[in-house]
Amino acid sequence: MNRQLLIAACMMCLTANAQKPTFENHYTRPLNDVMADVAKRFGVRFKYNVDTAGLKLPYADFRVRPYSIDETLDNICSYFDFKPVKQSGNLWKIKPYEYPRRQAEDGKKLISYLSSLYADKQQWEARRDTLRREVRERLEIDPLLKACSNDKPLYGKIRKYDGYTVQNFCLKTCNGHTVKGSIYAPVAKGKHPLIICPNGHFLNGRYGKVQQLRLGSLARMGAICVDYDIWGWGESEDEVGAAAHQTTEAHRMQAVNGVRILDWMIKRKDVDRSRVAVNGGSGGGSAAVLLSVLDSRYTAACPVVSMSSWFDGGCPCESGMPIQLAGGGTCNVELAAMFAPKPMMVVSDGGDWTATTPEVEFPFLQRTYGFYGAKDNVQNIHLPNERHDFGPNKRNAVYKFFIDAFKLDKSKLDEDKITIESENQLRFYPKKNTDK
Repeated sequence: MNRQLLIAACMMCLTANAQKPTFENHYTRPLNDVMADVAKRFGVRFKYNVDTAGLKLPYADFRVRPYSIDETLDNICSYFDFKPVKQSGNLWKIKPYEYPRRQAEDGKKLISYLSSLYADKQQWEARRDTLRREVRERLEIDPLLKACSNDKPLYGKIRKYDGYTVQNFCLKTCNGHTVKGSIYAPVAKGKHPLIICPNGHFLNGRYGKVQQLRLGSLARMGAICVDYDIWGWGESEDEVGAAAHQTTEAHRMQAVNGVRILDWMIKRKDVDRSRVAVNGGSGGGSAAVLLSVLDSRYTAACPVVSMSSWFDGGCPCESGMPIQLAGGGTCNVELAAMFAPKPMMVVSDGGDWTATTPEVEFPFLQRTYGFYGAKDNVQNIHLPNERHDFGPNKRNAVYKFFIDAFKLDKSKLDEDKITIESENQLRFYPKKNTDK
């Protein structure tokens, strides 16, 4: 028995020695222990959006900088591809590294760098042409466009309301896929401006009340507006499944859908080709910027609560393909600047990644427009007390922009006149056994 106790004691000693941080084991410690020590040392708290169970950190204590919590956390988190983000008070959030999301200070540095690349119109246009070519290449869109069907779209029944109509459509694209959406049009005859309206990730997508209010109101004032399902949402989900939205294909196919819809709509006899715009919010704003880069037929653009120098969108439908690596590194702000000198309005707010627009992103756009003597052609409506949505003030800003840019009939602006339809009414193929 004594011999067994001796062996057990020896094993405990060996285990203890093995667990002790040494040069031989790279001074490795459990991450949770390290973070507990850091919290105590600096008097901070941590909230985790990552799983730290079982993680070990080599040279753990050597990563601590006694004079800086920021450097200490950067040194620790970078090993695991985590990111420390300062919250309010003494709270820090430990998050997974997000390649499309940076900090506001990073955006300022990037804008400063991009501004240093060109000092005049000639240098800017050389950069612009490089970006345009490389964005197309990195998006890998041209082979898909060449493979698109030439079949005419299918139309649903026209539904007549107060001053406007709504009609659903189904358009074949490529590889056997289709895109479905709705056309909001004025009841008046003649030629009308066309506004392509890619959707974002707001509640209910193109079937939501906010989307219908905007498109219906613009139609009552004289514009033809077209919206369509984002990849893997709505009727696209019926075709490819919801999981498809979390793939690289979402980025490419949503761009293909936007281009094909413009190809088709701009040929209509009731469309004025000199007045063609793209307008969307959030992810739809990112899509609006991308479509304006891909297609020179747009004459006005209005991205809402989307454009930022320090956030590329994050969702695969915005960041799935590495378009921000074009030209050695760019961002949606520089891509938006490629629209100069044509009219553009950017809507931003104080509650998301567009909070820095008045001080950082908008001056950059003005500088680029200034190369053409067209500073007045770019506007920023900033709503510092609002958050990320497409609320009334944002919609009103959009209405005013298009009233001015496309000479719409302001007297017809009245959201109370818009009839809110059910999802089934807006679907080309209604769902069965449902009241929706």
